[in-house]
Amino acid sequence: MKVVHTIEELRDQLRGQMRVSFVPTMGNLHDGHLALMKLARQHGDPVVASIFVNPLQFGPTEDFSSYPRTLQADIEKLEKRRDVYVLFAPNEKEMYPEPQSYRIQPPADLGDILEGEFRPGFFSGVSTVVMKLFSCVQPRVAVFGKKDYQQLMIVRSMCRQFQLPVEVLAHETVRDADGLALSSRNAYLSPAERAEAPQLYAVLKQLQDALKSGRSDIAQLEHEAVRTLTGRGWDVDYISVRRQRDLHAPEPAEAAAEPLVALAAAKLGRTRLIDNLEI
Repeated sequence: MKVVHTIEELRDQLRGQMRVSFVPTMGNLHDGHLALMKLARQHGDPVVASIFVNPLQFGPTEDFSSYPRTLQADIEKLEKRRDVYVLFAPNEKEMYPEPQSYRIQPPADLGDILEGEFRPGFFSGVSTVVMKLFSCVQPRVAVFGKKDYQQLMIVRSMCRQFQLPVEVLAHETVRDADGLALSSRNAYLSPAERAEAPQLYAVLKQLQDALKSGRSDIAQLEHEAVRTLTGRGWDVDYISVRRQRDLHAPEPAEAAAEPLVALAAAKLGRTRLIDNLEI
């Protein structure tokens, strides 16, 4: 595996390559990331992964400075798996040699709801860095995880509207045996919080099962899910059932026929976790 730190080195390594698969990450790699890279390997060659903790997507009170940076351990994991040909690991100066005054702004009806409501500017930061990384790597295929469901939809929409020649593939959320979605931020959890954390998935599963059984009182189901987590000491930002196609709230008549997704974000102690389940 080649490890490069500059855009010039990256382009030298990829010159003439026409079937690049790309997996962008912020590092602190876990089995979920490695699954994305395995999928990328099945759909292109060579596979490029990036590790870059993007300051544009962190708010002023969020965890940019403390976000886990484990580059050497990440390199060792990738070299052991041998799915990645080039690892692009730039520093902030390389990605933003001058203040990033040009930004990608997702439409409000997709970017300012759910995560966008609770993390203003987040999706602009994500979209801008993804566009910049696509410009550097020029992949034919890019792989994202479904755990970040809204992010996946925004990236797909961005590629479609800008007519980028990138096929965006989605990998199912990778979970621990107890159901907790794998996330770099899980490392923030204390042992007691880690034992409680699977309840986020559990309430989504209950909501999913209720809808599959024929219940259509979506607002009541959402309220029950929030109440369950709040009663266990969680600070819930949202638990919301939306249409898969556009993340808008479904009409009551759509509950049985429209493909839906239940999305959640909640804090356990100081750790904010997100998850979702398609219905």
